Amino acid sequence: MISAKRAARLNQNKHREAEGLFLAEGAAFLEESPEPPTALFETPEEVRKISTFTTPTGPVGVFPFLDVDRDLLLQRSDVVILLHGVQDPGNVGTIIRAAHAFGAGVALSTGCADLYNPKTVRATMGSIFHAPVARHLDSLELLAAAHDAGFVRVAAVAGSGETAIELPASKLLIAVGAEGSGLPEDVVSACDTGVTIPSRAASLNAAMAASILLYEAYRRVLP
Repeated sequence: MISAKRAARLNQNKHREAEGLFLAEGAAFLEESPEPPTALFETPEEVRKISTFTTPTGPVGVFPFLDVDRDLLLQRSDVVILLHGVQDPGNVGTIIRAAHAFGAGVALSTGCADLYNPKTVRATMGSIFHAPVARHLDSLELLAAAHDAGFVRVAAVAGSGETAIELPASKLLIAVGAEGSGLPEDVVSACDTGVTIPSRAASLNAAMAASILLYEAYRRVLP
């Protein structure tokens, strides 16, 4: 039996990791889950006790962790977006939403925002239940495994890559870094090619860049 007090502890990473459980809030959000929650809290008092948001949207469900391992991610997805060091929970959640929309999987490197942070979960708008996500990955090890699995590895770079419209219609792993710092040189060098999104702005945040590249990859395989 999971009490509201115990559920509230899941707002802290150490308790989530210890129990392998996370929180999802909001009726529309919970409807996205193909399985019922392990526990459900619906009364205003319970929701206020558990929610970390200024305006709780309740109800709140408790769910087991959903992430997959690296190999399963590569088996299940023909397009994978690798986020290297993207620390903003909103960006990570939004990218998971885009990956769901465009039929892709998501790889989170070590140092990315926590997949089960309430802000990350909320930004997925329920897509956390649908898009396969692997976390705590070494980017170089993933890129090597993707090569062995037949993926073309593409690095999002500023100014010197091919245009997104030239993405090949093949299994793709697209690496995206945080706005500003971008991808480190060793990650770029481990990729087969680079891609650049033409923009009048100095830079695009990770969520915008990843969403555009995921859409372009999706367009390559549309009938």
